[in-house]
Amino acid sequence: MDAIAFVHEQMTGDKKFPAFKAGDNVTVNYRIVEGNKERIQSFKGDVLKRQGEGFTTTFTVRKISDGVGVERTFPLYSPNIESIALNKVGRVNRAKLYYLRSRFGKSARIKEKRV
Repeated sequence: MDAIAFVHEQMTGDKKFPAFKAGDNVTVNYRIVEGNKERIQSFKGDVLKRQGEGFTTTFTVRKISDGVGVERTFPLYSPNIESIALNKVGRVNRAKLYYLRSRFGKSARIKEKRV
């Protein structure tokens, strides 16, 4: 088991991400490889869920693009994730926000937690 953890640590490096949970608004800067070129693409939206444990942790981010909901699942310790920025901390009462998929407009908003 330690060998697997060692290999994961070598591949991912020592990345520090902010502590975020479901309901938070984050910007994920993700490295995209197209042919022999490489670029950074940002994906800004609300975190619907976090799941998994250890190096298999994934999180799903949802945004509205041209009136259409777009969801993307990212592995947290992927070498392609450049950075994660926490924009807003949401005030929600559940860990998985699947109900946002059927909502739009004002009812799809997440209240911001006062700090």
